[in-house]
Amino acid sequence: MKELLPLLPKPSRYLGSEWGTIRKTPDQTRVRAALAFPDLYEVGMSYMGQRILYEAVNRCEGLAAERVYSPCREAAAVLREHAAPLATMESDIPLGELDAVAFSLTHELCYTNVLFMLDLAGIPLRAAERDESHPLIVAGGGACFNAEPLADFMDVMVIGDGEEALPDLLLRLADAKDNSLSKMDFLLSLRGLPGVYVPSFFEGRGAGAPRPLHENYVRVGKAIVDDLDRTPFPTRTPVPFGAVHDRLTLEIARGCTRGCRFCQAGMLYRPVRERGLDTLGGLLTKGLAETGWEETSFLSLSTGDYSALDALFTESFDRCAAEQVAISLPSLRVGSLSPAIMARMASIRRTGATIAPEAGSQRLRDVINKGVDEEGLLEHVRRLFENGWQSVKLYFMIGLPTETKEDLDAILDLCRKVRGAAGPGIKRLQVTAAVSPFVPKPHTPFQWDRQLTLEEMRERIGYLRSLFRYEKRITLKHHVAEMSYLEGVFSRGDRRLGPVLETAYRKGALFSSWKDELNLQDYLDALAEHGLNPDDFLAARDPQGELPWEHLDSGVSRRFLLAERERALSGKITPDCRYHACRNCGVCNHEGRATGLAAEAHKEIHPRLVFSERDQEPGDSSPSEPFTPPEVEEDLSAKGTHVRLWLHKTGPASFLSQLELQAIFERAFRRAGIPLSFSAGFHPMPRLSFGRALSVGVESRAEWVNVYIRKPLSPEEIFKRLVGQLPGGMCVTRVEPLDMGRKQEQPGFEVWSVVFIGDDAQERQSRWLALMDADEVVVERKNRKGVKRTDVRPLMLWMVEEPDVAEGESGVRIGFDWSDGYANPLTILKDIEPEKDLIVAPGSTRLMKLEQSFTAPPRP
Repeated sequence: MKELLPLLPKPSRYLGSEWGTIRKTPDQTRVRAALAFPDLYEVGMSYMGQRILYEAVNRCEGLAAERVYSPCREAAAVLREHAAPLATMESDIPLGELDAVAFSLTHELCYTNVLFMLDLAGIPLRAAERDESHPLIVAGGGACFNAEPLADFMDVMVIGDGEEALPDLLLRLADAKDNSLSKMDFLLSLRGLPGVYVPSFFEGRGAGAPRPLHENYVRVGKAIVDDLDRTPFPTRTPVPFGAVHDRLTLEIARGCTRGCRFCQAGMLYRPVRERGLDTLGGLLTKGLAETGWEETSFLSLSTGDYSALDALFTESFDRCAAEQVAISLPSLRVGSLSPAIMARMASIRRTGATIAPEAGSQRLRDVINKGVDEEGLLEHVRRLFENGWQSVKLYFMIGLPTETKEDLDAILDLCRKVRGAAGPGIKRLQVTAAVSPFVPKPHTPFQWDRQLTLEEMRERIGYLRSLFRYEKRITLKHHVAEMSYLEGVFSRGDRRLGPVLETAYRKGALFSSWKDELNLQDYLDALAEHGLNPDDFLAARDPQGELPWEHLDSGVSRRFLLAERERALSGKITPDCRYHACRNCGVCNHEGRATGLAAEAHKEIHPRLVFSERDQEPGDSSPSEPFTPPEVEEDLSAKGTHVRLWLHKTGPASFLSQLELQAIFERAFRRAGIPLSFSAGFHPMPRLSFGRALSVGVESRAEWVNVYIRKPLSPEEIFKRLVGQLPGGMCVTRVEPLDMGRKQEQPGFEVWSVVFIGDDAQERQSRWLALMDADEVVVERKNRKGVKRTDVRPLMLWMVEEPDVAEGESGVRIGFDWSDGYANPLTILKDIEPEKDLIVAPGSTRLMKLEQSFTAPPRP
């Protein structure tokens, strides 16, 4: 794929040259696997699970993990046009030549993208069509707890925690290779490995549970990492060239036992396991130092329920504030944020707060066991407004079991009360109600309940829109009903949906979780072609009947789920078992209980908490005192040194845009321990200034960036510290001191090399050399006013044959004078060449900036 980078849209998605990337040579590897994410690079690089697996596999001797993401449609068309298979980012190895490809399935709407990636790799889609020459195709992630719609396409699926299960699986694959074991014998050897499901060892039976084909392999229990403190967590990780969530994410806990009856993750990832304060402190310090990120996030299913959150946030806050590192706390619940934390957060950011009451009425919140009452919610909102927040987003679901019209009316009523809690002093107040249709997910107490039809979803959303139409400072937003509809079909489906997925993919269904990409009709047509009615998958299920996912054991028993469903219909609350009575859900084996997870029963499976009681103070209703940030010993806007860094930007780095360079350099300086100077104001920015932007794909041996550093450092020390801190293809060649003035003289002269490759190389060279005898050389550029014509001949000081060429190449070296004007050399190249497609065609033309100077460059 790498040779096609000039043709690919946004090529930085495919470089694999990020700082922190791991590469292992063939002699270091027994098994090489791809960690595949079926969405774009920006989305996949935000996924913490892949970072964990990347670390878990690569730290094992003999195992190598590389990354691959779904290309966009345009990039896929380029691959197909050039018959180039989808390949890994690190080594550019086609997926079909690997030992294994492991997909992360985070949601059901990515399934067609899995088939898309297999197809682009030239790998047969169905497991039955693959032989010993093909890689093992694996899938893991939360969506695998109902694996059946993708079962026909997967050799192996992993349910539960993957950082131990996936390396174990790959080590067994290495042994199988060494012993020349057949694929079937290898798959048979996996029976009994915690969390490993081999779909071909079960036979689909429509809407019922699949029939096991082996007497000793009838049920697969999830894999559990019982103690997070003993599990390595990545601190040195590939730092992306842009991601949706581009920050150091620290998993502070896994699992949640709040017991919300609609929440699949809360059931699947029991028990709660918290990382210790000392562990997290070390991970934060090391992670920031090794990656250079300027933001960190404390993540779990319910971050506010971390028992030591107050201590963690207090200890981390001052350290991060001193280095302009922001802290975010996602997944916060009403009552889970102490006044002290709220006041500290208000001192650094007040962009907007999110709260998830899920239902408008207290009756319905009790049905779903949300554990939020109206008084507590309004008190939480009042605190937010007292601390300076001006916008609040409330998340709701529609279509919850027992929902009535009055429950829908209560959504608006609650939003009005939230608006009223702000008082009259907030001028830019905004309350947003974000509404999503409810999907009764497998392994939850509501898995037997029906889901709204598409028509019912649209009707209820329409009703809410009419309610909210004339409200001031209250806005309604809603999830795309078609997405929730499809999510319900495939999350509650069975093996009959496999052919439907393949047909929908062939029709063009891709990126279905993207609003502008979803085409529901592709799926409806595919369902109809296979004689299936989508509403049948959304219908209520018999609590005494079989379900297509019951052979996959989350540890939570059917008995517990049915009991919770009965309590829901009675409106009874079930308190959090971390701090209240155990309801014997079936997962844990402490205090004499027996876990249902037979393969993991030897472990101590139980909640692991830092403190037996939370260290926050949710019961304190006193007004929050304003928090005064501690005085920072160091002035972050100080200017101690001003230097210019000269650098090479070649190879993969040439495909990085100027916009991407800002973050790359800031993080490199942080990793190097060089304290950048920041601008003043609410959003401080590092004081970096760049020269003229290079076009993407153009190389340079003479780029520069001016940098203010807040401490006195010699150019020699700066150069020494920056060695090895930039991504592949970038290196600092020298550091020169500048005066402390803000404006610096810019180089006015440049030398460029244009190399032509191919049979017509000499002809193209001659055409270019002839330009020096021309009276004018006119290029055209389109702008908002039309086409602008520019004579660039006066900008060309001299031109000679390029001396540095290989056999079969010819070229020219040009001296440019930009003192009276500027034209992008790539634009000049494209306008002068008669066949403009040759400019970006791989192996046709090579353009490189060789030199910048303040005086006219001497003719070579």
